[in-house]
Amino acid sequence: MKELVEVIAKALVEHPDEVAVRERTEGKVIKVDLYVAPADMGKVIGRQGRIAKAIRAVVKAAATREDVAVDVNIDSTDLLKEDDAL
Repeated sequence: MKELVEVIAKALVEHPDEVAVRERTEGKVIKVDLYVAPADMGKVIGRQGRIAKAIRAVVKAAATREDVAVDVNIDSTDLLKEDDAL
């Protein structure tokens, strides 16, 4: 799932080098955290969240094939840098 989210995000943003994806498993759910540059947040979320919903729908469809549940969270790379500093 991580690779799928990363490919989609890098295709949408102006700063693909600032795209980071973390994946972790919590029980039967795969949690995917997508981090993009603050300037690219609008491109990844879209108007009224349409792009974010589409990303989640594609990932959910891929997860269904593997019989797992996936939760995709989108944040700014600023938060990623703060987490790494701790």
